[in-house]
Amino acid sequence: MLVRGDPRPLPAGLNLSAYRIVQEALTNVLKHAGPASTEVIIRYLDRELQIQVTNDAPPTRPARDGQKGRGHGLIGMRERAALYGGQLETGPLPGGGFRVWACLRLEPS
Repeated sequence: MLVRGDPRPLPAGLNLSAYRIVQEALTNVLKHAGPASTEVIIRYLDRELQIQVTNDAPPTRPARDGQKGRGHGLIGMRERAALYGGQLETGPLPGGGFRVWACLRLEPS
């Protein structure tokens, strides 16, 4: 995991939402990409916390164990980001892999 910016204490609810977004993104890597290399980057900006989770799975790798997105993981991540005025972007990367990017707004100091 890489941390960019100046880490600082976050409100408990926002901290939990960020944790759960990372947790779900990593769970999805295990579920859908298997043993892919994965990178987590947390960015502390002035007014937002950004989370990025990427993996390098092959571009056409099928879901493991026949699972094809029957869960609600992406919906839950999107809802958690929206709770803090943020957004979620997800999708395949050119050349393979997948990216989850979330932005959660921070209260002004």
